[in-house]
Amino acid sequence: MKQMNLLETPVRRVFMSYLIPSVSATLVTSIYILADTVMIGRGIGAAGMAALNILLPLYSVYFGLGMLCGVGGSVLFCFERGRGNERAARGYFTTALLMALVFAVLSFFLCRAFFVPLLGLLGNTDSMAEYAWPYGRVLVTASPVFIASSFLQAFVRNDGAPRLAMAGVISGGVTNVILDYITIYILDWGMGGAALATATGSTLTVLILSAHFFTRENHLRPVRAVRLKKVGEIVSSGLASFLMEVSSGLVTFLFNRQLLACVGEIGVVVYGIISNTALVVLSVSNGIAQAVQPLLAMNFGAGKKERVREACRLGIRTALFVGILFMAIGLLFPVPLSHLFLEPSPEVLSMAVPAIRMYFICFPAGEWNILCGAYFQSIVRPGISLTISLLRGVVLNSLFVFLLPVFWGVNGIWLTVTAAECLTAVVTAVFMKKELTQNGAPAITINRL
Repeated sequence: MKQMNLLETPVRRVFMSYLIPSVSATLVTSIYILADTVMIGRGIGAAGMAALNILLPLYSVYFGLGMLCGVGGSVLFCFERGRGNERAARGYFTTALLMALVFAVLSFFLCRAFFVPLLGLLGNTDSMAEYAWPYGRVLVTASPVFIASSFLQAFVRNDGAPRLAMAGVISGGVTNVILDYITIYILDWGMGGAALATATGSTLTVLILSAHFFTRENHLRPVRAVRLKKVGEIVSSGLASFLMEVSSGLVTFLFNRQLLACVGEIGVVVYGIISNTALVVLSVSNGIAQAVQPLLAMNFGAGKKERVREACRLGIRTALFVGILFMAIGLLFPVPLSHLFLEPSPEVLSMAVPAIRMYFICFPAGEWNILCGAYFQSIVRPGISLTISLLRGVVLNSLFVFLLPVFWGVNGIWLTVTAAECLTAVVTAVFMKKELTQNGAPAITINRL
C-alpha cells in the first residue's frame, strides 16, 4: 500500500486520509468496552454493569501504558524522520518497544498477585463481587495484550499505515462483539465470557498490526541505540497521552466512590451509562488528535511551519464540530441514550436524564483541550501538553468531585467534568495565545479557527 508523503502532499488531503482510519480505529477500541457494557447490561443486569464500571480504570491503565510508550516514542520517531535521521528514529522505536515489554510483564504479575486488594480498592461490594471477580481475573491476565494493542496502533499509524491500524482495530472490535453475544447469550459464560471476548478481540488486533513489520514500507526496525536518556524523553513526550487515558480511569474511580457514598449502586449504574457514552466521544477526540499528530510532528521536524499551522487549524475545527454535535445529542436525547445500555427502572431514568445533560455540556471544551494538547505534544513541547492533561484529567476533576457535591449534592458530581474542562479550556487558550506571539513559532490564529 502506497504511503503518503507527509512533507509534500497537500495538508488537507493528508489529514483526511488519516482522519477516517484514525477515528475508526480509536472508535472501535471503545467498542471493546461498550459492547461488553450493552451485552452485560441487557444480558446479565444492572449489577453486572455496575461491576464492569468499577473495573474500567484497570483497562484505562493498561491502554494508557501502551500509549505512554507508543505515542511518546512515535512522536519522537516522526520528528527524527522529518529531520532525515533514520537511525535516531529507530532508536526511539527500539527503546519504546523495550519499555512496553517491561510494563506488560510488570502489569501481568503485579495485578495477578494483588488482585483481591486491587478489587477492594476499586470499590467492589458484596452484591457486585460475583460479577467483578470473573471479569477482573481475565482482564488482568490479558493486560499485556491491551498494552501491546495501543502501543502498536500508535507506531503503525505514525509509520504511514493508518489503514492497517484501522483494519486491525476494526477486526478486533467486530470479533469482540460477536464473541460477546456467543459467550453471554448462547454459552451463558457470564462476566468471564464477556472479558474473554474482549481479550480475544485485542489479541487479533495485535496480530494484524504485527503484519506491518513484514511489509516493504516498514521503518520500525530495532537498532542497538537504546540509551537511558531516550527513556526519559519518551516518558516526557508520552506522559500527556498516558494521563489523558488514565485520567478517564481515575475519574471513573473517584466518581464510583463518591456515588456509592452519596446515592448507592444506582448512581454507579447511571454513571455507567454516562461514562461509556463519554468513552465513545473520547475515542473520536483521540482519533482526530492521532490523525493530525504525525502531520504536525514530521513537518515541525522539517521546519515547515505553514503546514503545521494549517494542520492544526484543520484538527481543531474538526474537533469543535464533533464536540458540539455530541453535546447536542446528550441535551436532546438523554432517554434513548439510557435505553441503549439497559432497561432502566423509573428511579434510574429520573437520575440519568438530568445527569446526562449536565455532563455532556463538557464536550466542546474537552475537544479543544485534547487537540491543543496534541499540538503541543507534536511540536515537542511536552511540558505544556502535560499541564493541560494534568489540569483536565487529574487536578481539577479530583478537586471538584469532592468540592462541588458540598454545594449541589449529586448534581455537583455530574457537573465535575464540565467545570474541569471549561476551566482548563481557559488556561489552554492562554497557552495558545502565548504561542501566537512567540517569534517564529508555528502559531495558530485563534480567531481564524
